Amino acid sequence: MDKKRPISLFVLTMINVAAICNIKNFPLSALYGLSTIFFYLLAAIIYFIPISLVSAELATGWPKRGIYVWVKEAFGDCMGFIAIWLQWVENMIWYPTLLSFIAATIAYMFDPSLANNKIYILTVILSSFWIVTILNFLGMRISGIISTIAALFGTIIPGALIILLGLFWVVGGNASQTPLDPSSFWPDLGSIHQLVIFAGVLLALSGMEMSSVHALEVEDPKRGYPKAIFFSAILILIISSLGALSVAVVVPHDQINLASGSMEAFTIFFRNYGISWAIPLIAFVMAVGALGMMSTWIVGPTKGIFASALDGDLPPLFQKTNKKGMPITLLIFQAIVVSAISLVFYFMPDVSSSYWILVSMTVQLYLLMYILMFASAIQLRYKQPDVERAYRIPFKNVGMWIIAGTGILASTLVFFLGFVPPSQVQTGNIFYYEFFLIGGMIFFIVIPYVIFALKKESWKQTEKPNS
Repeated sequence: MDKKRPISLFVLTMINVAAICNIKNFPLSALYGLSTIFFYLLAAIIYFIPISLVSAELATGWPKRGIYVWVKEAFGDCMGFIAIWLQWVENMIWYPTLLSFIAATIAYMFDPSLANNKIYILTVILSSFWIVTILNFLGMRISGIISTIAALFGTIIPGALIILLGLFWVVGGNASQTPLDPSSFWPDLGSIHQLVIFAGVLLALSGMEMSSVHALEVEDPKRGYPKAIFFSAILILIISSLGALSVAVVVPHDQINLASGSMEAFTIFFRNYGISWAIPLIAFVMAVGALGMMSTWIVGPTKGIFASALDGDLPPLFQKTNKKGMPITLLIFQAIVVSAISLVFYFMPDVSSSYWILVSMTVQLYLLMYILMFASAIQLRYKQPDVERAYRIPFKNVGMWIIAGTGILASTLVFFLGFVPPSQVQTGNIFYYEFFLIGGMIFFIVIPYVIFALKKESWKQTEKPNS
């Protein structure tokens, strides 16, 4: 008898929304004003949809271990290790941005001025991440129910609320801090410093491949998984673009804090409508939602690199697990690296500049990983054409070339664009900015090559891992 499919279409949609869509992304996109809608639509066509469709095909053909196996099957062991390494590292760089949002949001429960205090932000980032890491030692596993609750109460409800407040603000005749005339929909595509924020929009739509592990757990994967992707995309695009626009409507462009901009918007709305008492309440709800998003992500990439460790790509030390089966060495190492990266909040000019430089590096590494994923999908159509895929991108190999090729071109363009500092954010000394980006990029890319060159046959796990 077939095993019962445990994940419904609704639950998988909520998992995707919880993992990808978060109100923390609104302030960055809000810097574009009305044209943020244009950029989200563009990102959906050239980036989000290709990622979703390609990962759906790969996940239903090679359902175990995600991108590690996909790239390994296409291009060999070394490239597979590099792909999962990039996914793991970019998440470690991304975690401090999410934690800074949590810290800034919590500040509005007590003292909003703390949202701009670098010492406070850094303290909350470090303490929060280590607490979540230790909790994961206990074998904490994020189920579809937890993801659904996090998406509903931490993203969908606050997201819908800020969109409604923005609508009431405009309809009520209040002054908008950003132009809303039709001509403002079209951005200045001739300004490279304006376009660079597009990298942040792509990051806000990244991560759909993480839910691909559930592709075969959905009833009728061939139709059910694409439907979940479609519904997820609609919800994510609506919430993200209109939510960002609501922030842009009430917060002056030059005063948007990338970590606390959403709370700044809620504060203005609530004070204007005479319900200031709700500010700490919405801050609490948003912080819980962000922690739910963190829980959705923190173990996944670690389990991915752990799989490669068991295949002998990392020394035996990194194969160690506790009695709950959690890769404790990797989790501790990850927490140490995240702590070191978080120090950028102390050395950069302000919280927004720290937030952006981490977003930029995250995007750069993420895009390299996606280029490998898109290329692998094309390669596997020729290298392993007979492998059964419950979902296939339509129109045979031509369809794959169009979808994956679009993803490769978009990823490559934005990768190079990411080295240009944005005009909307004060990034401080240009030398330090470029040194951090380029130096960090080279450092994180060279490491997996060195590890792979030094690997030994004795590293490969032959027995069940234990503590």
